[in-house]
Amino acid sequence: MTRSSDHVVIELGDRFRVGQKDLSSMMEKVGPDLKETIEQRHGGTAQLCAKLRTDPTDGISGDPSDIRTREEYFGRNTIPMKKPKTFLQLCWTALKDPTLLILEAAAVISLAVSLYGIFGKGTPPSTQPYNSTDCYNGTTPIPAKVTVLCSSYNDSYTDPRDLDPDRPGIQLVAPGHDTDTEYEWIEAVAISIAVVLVVLVTAINDYGKEKQFRALQNQVRKEQKVTVIRAGKQQVISTDDLVVGDICSLKYGDIVPADGVVLNSHDLTVDESSLTGESDFVKKHSDTDIRVLSGTNVMEGTGKIVVVAVGIHSQTGLIYSLLGTTEKTENQKSKNVDDDEDDDRVTNKPKKKSSDGDEEQSVLQKKLTRIAIQIGYVGLSFAVATAVALIIRFCVEEFGIKGRQWDSTNDVHRILNAVIIGITILVVAIPEGLPLAVTLTLAVSAKKMMKDHNLVRNLFACETMGCATTICSDKTGTLTTNRMTVTECYIGGKVHSPYPDGRTTAKKLLDLTAEGVATNSNYTTNVITSNEIAGALPIQVGNKTECALLHFVKSIGYDYQTIRDDNPEESFVKVYTFNSNRKSMSTVIRTETGWRVHCKGAAEIILAKCDFIMSADGSVEKLTETTRTEILDMVVSQMACNGLRTICSAVKNIVSTSESAAENEQVSTETPNFDDEETIIAGLTCLAVFGIEDPVRPEVPAAILKCRRAGVTVRMLTGDNVNTAKSIATKCGIITPDELEGTVAVMEGVEFNRRIRDDKGKIDPEKFDQVWTGLRVLARSTPQDKYTLVEGIIDSKVTKHREVVAVTGDGTNDAPALKKADVGFAMGIAGTEVAKEASDIIITDDNFISIVQACMWGRNIYDNICKFLQFQLTVNVTALIVSITAACAIGETPLKAVPMLWINLIQDTLASLALATEPPSEHLLERRPYGRKANLLSQIMIRNIAGQGLYQLSIIFFLLFGQSVFNLNPDPGLAAVIGPNLRFGQSSRQLDTLIFNAFVFMTIFNLVNARCIHNERNVFARFFRNPFFVAIFLTLLGTQAIVVEFGGNAFKTTGLTWQQWLLCLAFGLGSLLWYQVLVCIPAKRLTNRVKRVVHPSRRSRDEQSSKA
Repeated sequence: MTRSSDHVVIELGDRFRVGQKDLSSMMEKVGPDLKETIEQRHGGTAQLCAKLRTDPTDGISGDPSDIRTREEYFGRNTIPMKKPKTFLQLCWTALKDPTLLILEAAAVISLAVSLYGIFGKGTPPSTQPYNSTDCYNGTTPIPAKVTVLCSSYNDSYTDPRDLDPDRPGIQLVAPGHDTDTEYEWIEAVAISIAVVLVVLVTAINDYGKEKQFRALQNQVRKEQKVTVIRAGKQQVISTDDLVVGDICSLKYGDIVPADGVVLNSHDLTVDESSLTGESDFVKKHSDTDIRVLSGTNVMEGTGKIVVVAVGIHSQTGLIYSLLGTTEKTENQKSKNVDDDEDDDRVTNKPKKKSSDGDEEQSVLQKKLTRIAIQIGYVGLSFAVATAVALIIRFCVEEFGIKGRQWDSTNDVHRILNAVIIGITILVVAIPEGLPLAVTLTLAVSAKKMMKDHNLVRNLFACETMGCATTICSDKTGTLTTNRMTVTECYIGGKVHSPYPDGRTTAKKLLDLTAEGVATNSNYTTNVITSNEIAGALPIQVGNKTECALLHFVKSIGYDYQTIRDDNPEESFVKVYTFNSNRKSMSTVIRTETGWRVHCKGAAEIILAKCDFIMSADGSVEKLTETTRTEILDMVVSQMACNGLRTICSAVKNIVSTSESAAENEQVSTETPNFDDEETIIAGLTCLAVFGIEDPVRPEVPAAILKCRRAGVTVRMLTGDNVNTAKSIATKCGIITPDELEGTVAVMEGVEFNRRIRDDKGKIDPEKFDQVWTGLRVLARSTPQDKYTLVEGIIDSKVTKHREVVAVTGDGTNDAPALKKADVGFAMGIAGTEVAKEASDIIITDDNFISIVQACMWGRNIYDNICKFLQFQLTVNVTALIVSITAACAIGETPLKAVPMLWINLIQDTLASLALATEPPSEHLLERRPYGRKANLLSQIMIRNIAGQGLYQLSIIFFLLFGQSVFNLNPDPGLAAVIGPNLRFGQSSRQLDTLIFNAFVFMTIFNLVNARCIHNERNVFARFFRNPFFVAIFLTLLGTQAIVVEFGGNAFKTTGLTWQQWLLCLAFGLGSLLWYQVLVCIPAKRLTNRVKRVVHPSRRSRDEQSSKA
């Protein structure tokens, strides 16, 4: 450490009077020990705050220089991610591919033999000049095939009878030896370069994938917010910006962002199982357990802490340090909804490991793996067969028929060439582009889904949404706008729309109502009225239900902030925070005569706890069962039927003396036991019932209709009243009038549990199946009900294939259902941090339409993979059949090693890039979901692969065995001399180039055909919507022209004439026309006939099943 840095540390240490090491060791204490340690070392929490230069009420100053100083001394609230693999490491990983290693080894051996032949032995014997005159006189036997090399004639063929036999530079070359023998080393070098190119492209793609994955992680981190108090004002900041000394507010659903000490607590309950392993929730209080650790979940209540350790200095950070890593490798689930071969209902989903480790495969990846293995076996068979055929033919011809001796240089070279061609065929056949296509498609889709308000946390979830058959959605904020307004109010015995008349309503009643709304709500909730823009709607910050009630209070003439200032949170005696089980919130404040309990919540629940009701004149009356029933039937039910949420506000006074106690006041001479919630929240006095409107989002009904057409069932799960839920569901289109007639279409959580359970309270699968298939709306449901429904649907065997379930959630208690579901959606605005952590996708706008967009993207991912598979299998079929056929027929293959590697680069990398970026379209939602066991290769795809393969093979074989049509044979004069000894079908350099070029052109144009996998006729539909595809298509055409014209000895190519280029272009365009013919062929009938030919024994079974 330099002297200047020493100076900084000394200054900071003097300023804060406490070191990070002391704070970290202090946080290792548990329970009362920590409080005792703080008392002994620092004189209590107040003195600790003073040493940290912070105020328990106003927090730190928030000055940028102060924050920088704290970060320098105490560290930042980030755990640095482990450094990604370097580019060289990624290259080394790619080079470990066994086939590439074998190919490279063969290329090195070939290079060594070639160089040995050139520099070690001089000119090989087989290329020694033949006297051309001897050829004519018959004194020298003419080999099976001879070609004339004439350097003076630019390697063009000419009639040797017109040449001077003594002219230098004329020689006849023996069969099997290229005229460019001295350049054989170039091919070996070119293969090596091609391997390097493949490795580089793979490494670049892996680097981009890693970069994008980390960008997604950073995006998720940025979404994590925390509320702090700085300079006396509440601020919402990123968790990364939290510093030691900050006063941090915690509430239900938060994930604790740093280690801290509790300053005050209102029923603050934390789940510490992620750190301690203890399953029981721990209550935090400033008098007992004051330690709060980062990474733990707030399950209930609210509280404030002073931050004492952040980042790597927190207990979570120390654990990662002990593990030897600074990267937080959270176990996220891989949404494996794939089937077990024997059981289609596997629900124990494996977890996805970190990005550095191996990952459990998803449904699509498992299917692709099976196909890749099958293709690999076929490719290996063809590769071995081709290499063996070439070697056997060479040995029979050279050593059997001709009876010549072994040539250690040239013969080894010929055998190595055969091996290299075999290995190259294997490289082309092995579909290593499939995983690349999956990765690219998922990564590209995840990035683009951000524009549709889907923040993807688990890449596999994108794919799984393509198979989704059921969506269990929340109502508030997802199907509705989540901008709430009080439109009706029952107060003083009358229903007002919406505000009561202050002249006819007692001030006491309005005072208590306003006080209850202002104090019995989260103080971070606010309604901000804009004075700058006339007619502008108030800005709602925080809980939207509370915002509606606060706006109501302002509208009847009260300033809720003044009421809050008179009753600061620190003065609260007890807070019973809202949760989905309680469905209410209660706050206990002090009064001059004792305590006052304010309560608000679901109307039916609060009214059931009321014994009194306050009249319009301020008097209190007994709430009889008759009156209670009238309010429920005439007020609550009527509001609910109009689609309004119903919230009841009630109050209870607890006084310390009975002298002046009113009838509705509870007398307690001692401090009540406020932990006894059941007793405290009883005997309430009803003040008002609010009808809150939350309009349906205008785009939701159309989105629900899309889901119906797409074969996806939408179910609404809500905590609202059953009539409210039914009204909203009808407006959305979730239930139709016909479905309303069913007995199970709409039900409450209590009724749901009664119907699906046996006498012992256990779920009966048969009873459950009778309910869930018709269920569309579950009202007054709890998170446990949601979990039960999701688990039951996934496990159900009533359908042919198990349902794929997507679930939305916003609360902490929704986490189990989000984890259980195949795809969990958390609300980005209303969702708690715990729910977001348990989810796969975060909906940043809380809008149902975003879920539909995710479904469309999921289907698009599946389609893009199928498009690539269709394209690659067509290339494989053609390349394999051409190679083995040519090897057996003419003893060599027209597709040489380096050109084959170029074709491999096209099909594995560039094609995957082109097809992975295909954007989705609305027509994807016009068909049913893909089945979980559906074959990736549909009947249409099989027809297209077979049809295009047949077209390409026909063209290539026509070129290979009909070269005389294209004037590619030697000059007729030379043919007349040696024609009888020329074997039909032997290829020249020019012919090989023409075949190679025609094959590539047909492959490139078939890339356009591959975009159609559902029998679409217009192959250019949405073609220009994907500029990346167009760019790759044009790049491939341009690069192919360069390879052919300038590839030379490296690619074994020679320039083509313009007529031959037009011919290749015509072949390519012909594949587009041929596709139009294929569309007219019924795919199902064709594939069934193929199956019957291959498996005739299945014919009777197929006929029987079709009749059934």
